[in-house]
Amino acid sequence: MTAHDAQQRPMRRDAVRNHQLVIAAAREVLREYGTDASMELIASRAGVGIGTLYRRFPNKEALVDEIARQMLVELAGDARRALTHADGTGLEVFVHAMGHWISEHRGYASRLVGRADADCMAHLRSLIGELIAQAQQHGRLAPDVALGDIMALAWGMRGVIETTGPVAPDAWRRFADIYLAGLRVPGAAGPHPSLTAEQLARVSGKKAA
Repeated sequence: MTAHDAQQRPMRRDAVRNHQLVIAAAREVLREYGTDASMELIASRAGVGIGTLYRRFPNKEALVDEIARQMLVELAGDARRALTHADGTGLEVFVHAMGHWISEHRGYASRLVGRADADCMAHLRSLIGELIAQAQQHGRLAPDVALGDIMALAWGMRGVIETTGPVAPDAWRRFADIYLAGLRVPGAAGPHPSLTAEQLARVSGKKAA
């Protein structure tokens, strides 16, 4: 039985509780120690036996895959909520939600992207595309801005967050605001093209390619 099969089977109430405890503990441990953290430490932090952990996730890769899937689902939820901002500010709201997410998972967010499910990633990109179109319709974004520009902003925020760390945890917010201000100016990007969908898929890792 594969990890995917195990995750698709209906769980008893206690199993659901243990699953939630493991995921919450894994996020906490990975935030502190990165993806090199041991399964034993995660089980201990969750308050479950190592056997319970391995019954649900046969290895750490399966656990990280599940966390990556959940993260994309949460970000997609943020994007859908941002689309309800009828004044075109949804993209800005989502960018800040994305920055907060990266900050919360500083140190291993980049590892999750490489493990992201292709369908989940495609769905998230589609929602971001809708946010871009909405912002452009309201004149809050230059007409030549594309998805690749917003993904580049996400990578830039990650770099600022990983560099400043606990010293200046909110430094990414100013970076995001300056970047967004630049995207409102038509032609500010110059003659250089944005990344294509194929390039974005390759950057996201082999799973999303």
